[in-house]
Amino acid sequence: MVRKACSFWSLTLLLGLGSPATAVAQTNGSSEHQAMLNRYCITCHNEKLKTADLMLDKLNVADVSADAEVWERVAMKLRARAMPPVGLPRPAPDELQSFAGFLEGALDQAALAAPNPGRPADHRLNRTEYENAIRDLLDLEIDGAALLPPDNAGQGFDNIADILSVSPVLMESYMLAAGKISRLAVGRENMSPVADTYEVSHDFQQDARMSEDLPFGSRGGTAVRHTFPLDGEYVIQVRLQKNMDGYIRGIRDKNYLDVRIDGSRVGLLTIGGEILGRSGAMFTEAQNQDFRGDLVQTGYEFRADEELEVRFSASAGTRTVGVSFLNKNIKPVGKLTPKLMLSDIEHYKGGDPGVESVTIIGPYEARGVGDTPSRRKIFSCMPSSAAENLPCARRILTQLARRAYRRPVTDEDLQDLMSLYDAGSEGSSFEAGIELALQGILAGPEFLFRVEKDPGNIEPETAFPISDVDLASRLSFFLWSSIPDDELLDLASQGKLRDTAVLRQQVSRMLADPRSSALVDNFATQWLTLRDLEHVSPDPDEFPDFDDELRVGLQRETQLFFDSMLRADRGVVELLTADYTFVNERLARHYGIPDIQGSRFRRVAVNEEARRGLLGQGSILTVTSYPTRTSPVLRGKWVLENFLGLPPPPPPPQVPALEEKDQTGRALTMVQMMEQHRASPACAACHKLMDPIGFALENFDATGKWRTHSPFGDENPPIEATGMLFDGSKFDGVVEFRDVLLQHQDRFVHTVTEKLLTYALGRRIEHSDRPAVRKILAGAAPEDYRWSALITEIVKSTPFQMRRSRPL
Repeated sequence: MVRKACSFWSLTLLLGLGSPATAVAQTNGSSEHQAMLNRYCITCHNEKLKTADLMLDKLNVADVSADAEVWERVAMKLRARAMPPVGLPRPAPDELQSFAGFLEGALDQAALAAPNPGRPADHRLNRTEYENAIRDLLDLEIDGAALLPPDNAGQGFDNIADILSVSPVLMESYMLAAGKISRLAVGRENMSPVADTYEVSHDFQQDARMSEDLPFGSRGGTAVRHTFPLDGEYVIQVRLQKNMDGYIRGIRDKNYLDVRIDGSRVGLLTIGGEILGRSGAMFTEAQNQDFRGDLVQTGYEFRADEELEVRFSASAGTRTVGVSFLNKNIKPVGKLTPKLMLSDIEHYKGGDPGVESVTIIGPYEARGVGDTPSRRKIFSCMPSSAAENLPCARRILTQLARRAYRRPVTDEDLQDLMSLYDAGSEGSSFEAGIELALQGILAGPEFLFRVEKDPGNIEPETAFPISDVDLASRLSFFLWSSIPDDELLDLASQGKLRDTAVLRQQVSRMLADPRSSALVDNFATQWLTLRDLEHVSPDPDEFPDFDDELRVGLQRETQLFFDSMLRADRGVVELLTADYTFVNERLARHYGIPDIQGSRFRRVAVNEEARRGLLGQGSILTVTSYPTRTSPVLRGKWVLENFLGLPPPPPPPQVPALEEKDQTGRALTMVQMMEQHRASPACAACHKLMDPIGFALENFDATGKWRTHSPFGDENPPIEATGMLFDGSKFDGVVEFRDVLLQHQDRFVHTVTEKLLTYALGRRIEHSDRPAVRKILAGAAPEDYRWSALITEIVKSTPFQMRRSRPL
């Protein structure tokens, strides 16, 4: 039994937290610590038992640096109060902390004497970084998902360098994207009309205002950002949602479709309300020919939207296209009927119509390239004679290449680009040459890859400071997921960026810039696994009110919540304790929050203690559930990985399914189901750690709604939400669990810091990085671990500012 307990805890609790002050006085001496090891640890972790493949009897506590990776594990377990396991003899808490401090102090001293900053692989721009770089380089908004395939992820993030693979197919995609982007940015007067279609998910009911970019008094529809390549005429075609049998929904009543460009109306279309014969029943399921109604009326109900189009003039540039219905504002009278769910309207012809897609076609009758933001960004000069062509081209391409390559431009760089310019302009025009050279920039390795080169003649495996221009790129891709701006590049070129005061000022400036929303969209969204919301599909029979409006609302709530803390520079721990959140009408209805109307998200007070902080937000509760039910396992595993930094080992093969009934046929509660599951020794090790945490959240259903009774078991018994954390702390329900979690807030801050450092470096965190993590935490502690403090300390850290040279 002792060996099993040691094995379980050793396998699962491999991370912990060093104290903010790592320079602990080592006055007790290694002999006292060796005695503690002999009494409490080596009984399990020895050469004979090899528990968790950890043999502490073979290590020398007087020379910690010789086995730094193992001692980092030991120190972290001690800090977590996870070893020795609950139920076995333990030293006094101050003895545990003293030993952990001794180990950390020795490890930190060794790291200071021989720093190991790591060696990230060459970093290909991922899809998001590419999209943002195009925005900042050319002032052009593109849809990266339409141009490039998705990226792989590692360590929870899609910016991990050694995961960002390169293939011939991917490089071809970059080539095609570069061609399309350069044409859009420069503009061609002889461009043929092209069609771009924007689709709206059928899982949106479109019964309210859909976007802040649509006018008040609108209903349904969509708002999209579209780039009009030239001044000219364009056509917008709208198609409406149809039911499963092909009928346009809501066609029996007259509706008005409002089409706007940047808020100004360009068309008001009428749809519906025509009677061309007898119509069929409102529900079209299992009908025969007679049931459909007259042929002419049926044809109208199938194809009435084929004439929905508007032709209008537009200037070149990226604009907001809004298509929505005028809200009729009719108050229902008489007997009210329940609101139909998505599953109810699959074969329904009634209700309100919805937009299925918006197609924008053009340009027609082009009047010129126009004065677009992209052209202003590119054409810093314009030749007035043939003699000025080459000097102007050199100036333009030097400026573009400097920003795109994120460094000063060499003569070789410019020579290659001028060759492309010559080829493009020959027999054509100055602008055609610039376009081809721009395409070469966007498809070239200097733009697509971040490569940090070793200094000449440096010894292998040697730590060295990266160059200022490389530091500028690390900083901009960390905070903006994009290329450095001119101010950052200028400071780097002048050798000033590494100055501590300058670096702090730049971090403050960049965090205040709107581009720092990348920390929300990329870091927070991936750390908290919010992207998984796109793929969850709660069972419509169990959760009939779940739709895409709720899906989007759940994600938006957590993003706005995180963004508000970043902008207000709050402490990291407030992620667990905040008594406010952000909701719109749809989400408020889901949570049962009264008096919230409209699609706009606004900050509201959280009066229910159970809803406070991230643990009460439906986004996280939904992505950690199955389609038909909650999962204590998924929720427990999520908390261990993302809040406590304790990922459990992978499950063994052929895990048995949960038994929902006992041998007598009696329905089991979730707790009883999991008790049976843990009866298997192969399953017990992991589930003893995960399940109690998951049970603490069991009052939230699979979409985050609050409930008091279980859907399982006979007569829906009350929810059982009791459990015990790995240190022996007991809790009953999410409120008490949060209190227990706050007793381990140092572990939470440590985990957030490691996640943030992983994202900042674009690589896995190794044991050699842990002294740097402790130093980051020590630097941020006096400021209550505010986001700005953590980010500044990361930017100042050895792993961020240095690099290890090539291996032997």
